[in-house]
Amino acid sequence: MLKSELILNLQKKNDTLSAIDFEIICNLFFKKIINELRNDNNIELRGFGTFSKKINKAKMVRNPKTNTKIFKDKTYKIHFKSGKILHKILNNLSSI
Repeated sequence: MLKSELILNLQKKNDTLSAIDFEIICNLFFKKIINELRNDNNIELRGFGTFSKKINKAKMVRNPKTNTKIFKDKTYKIHFKSGKILHKILNNLSSI
């Protein structure tokens, strides 16, 4: 699902707010998640899941084409762990 599709679906379910209002809400929500991860905080959405930031350590790697060694700096990746409710729904153990 695209962000634009999410906004249209939200607008169809709620006539009081416009698509622009929902776009602003979605943008604020995503910016808040990004800022919290940037500040090394975890984001927990009960029943849905938890977002956290993991570190890939700096290390020496090998270029398979030239067989030369290259130093790779540490990088970060986003880790998502699904919550109980989402896990049950995805595995057809219950419904919403």
